[in-house]
Amino acid sequence: MVMTRALVPVAVMAALLAVAAVMMEAAAAATYTVGAPDGLWDMQTDYAQWVKTKTFHPGDKITFTYSPELHDVVEVTEAGYAACSSANNISAFRTGNDVVALAAVGTRYFLCGLTGHCDNGMKIRVDVVSSAPGPAAAGPASAAAPPLARRWVPASAGIAAATLLLPRAVVARRLW
Repeated sequence: MVMTRALVPVAVMAALLAVAAVMMEAAAAATYTVGAPDGLWDMQTDYAQWVKTKTFHPGDKITFTYSPELHDVVEVTEAGYAACSSANNISAFRTGNDVVALAAVGTRYFLCGLTGHCDNGMKIRVDVVSSAPGPAAAGPASAAAPPLARRWVPASAGIAAATLLLPRAVVARRLW
């Protein structure tokens, strides 16, 4: 019995893996309510302690829930955070239910801009860290690897991928 095999280029398989990785990361994004479950955006919550229990990644969101008559949320620079100053803010939120997307790796600083609130602890530093491990360290030099060649993949593993990603004429030609 002769088994049918499909020729699926390595690049197609790599593309499938990349798409799957992006989809998994997007599905893994989390939304955190600042101060929850014990508090909200108020002067009673210990934000330094709260943030220690969280790990934020690109794609995550943080929600500030508060009474807009009593508080606000101001994103500031590191210097503004250290000085509890919202004078040169990056952005300001005042709805009482503000969602901030953490799109990139880095540190973000937020505080309440009302007089005395930041000085009484109503500020938070959010460190957004990479979801993926860093690049592996280069190992010792070795003989040059052969150029990527086409690999034979059993039809059961490759036909579906090939029919989805390759033009119909290309798939038909490679399957026969």
